[in-house]
Amino acid sequence: MGERADTARAVDPRLNLAGRYDREVAVGIGRVWENVLDWEHLPALHHGQFHGIDLLDSGPWGWRASVVNQPGDVARAQVIEVRIDRDAGRYCSATLEGPGAGSEIWTTLTPLSADRTAVAVTFHVAEDRPDRLARIGERYVEVYTGLWDEDEAMMVHRERALANRRRPAEGPVEPLNLGPRSALLTDLPRVVEFAGERFRLVSLDGDLIAHAATCPHWLGPLDDAPVEDGCIRCPWHDYRFDIRTGASADGRGLTLAGAPHVSVEQGEVILSASPAFP
Repeated sequence: MGERADTARAVDPRLNLAGRYDREVAVGIGRVWENVLDWEHLPALHHGQFHGIDLLDSGPWGWRASVVNQPGDVARAQVIEVRIDRDAGRYCSATLEGPGAGSEIWTTLTPLSADRTAVAVTFHVAEDRPDRLARIGERYVEVYTGLWDEDEAMMVHRERALANRRRPAEGPVEPLNLGPRSALLTDLPRVVEFAGERFRLVSLDGDLIAHAATCPHWLGPLDDAPVEDGCIRCPWHDYRFDIRTGASADGRGLTLAGAPHVSVEQGEVILSASPAFP
């Protein structure tokens, strides 16, 4: 599937326009293209819409995957292919198999500034009854409004996280006193900054544990990630980590940044540099 550069074709003439969706997003076009090619985030970030995804093929032309929508009926899986044309500033999401097979969703991206992009989406389906077309178009607009809301929030956060990345502290790192343990326990989980990095303090089986508050994959936020069986999961791509060790808990090999040591001295909670801390 290497030769897929012929993506500038027109909409299938057998299809009819069901609706259109327009918006602006507060990131540059490069960040939007990154998002378009990121098939992996669909069931994690958009869990209200997508149940699961299995990649079938990918390349500079885009990607194709088997997608299961909520509530998870695998018998109604779809094969979706996203074909991109960067030169034309557009891409097509076509349903090849499953419910809605033959439909095409065309998106045009127009850079407005270094941190602003216009998005125009048109929905094309094999339906010619005006009343049905109107209802289908309304549903598409409703779904795409939610998807782009979630995508924009992720892209903006990622842009800021990339811009604000700090270098590891140089020289000795001073311990940080977080105050009385009794008071801290009523304020958990709690995100703190230590040596220029963000960590979250949680209680697990009676132990106070600090873990990195940023996912090492795309710098996703772990501030509100629930602790389940001693692990946390990134809300963007479902990367899973053991909070005690920072090790991968999903076999994908990424590890959290080293965390400071947590101790209690004379009733006070102290964060200090540890061998694992960078």
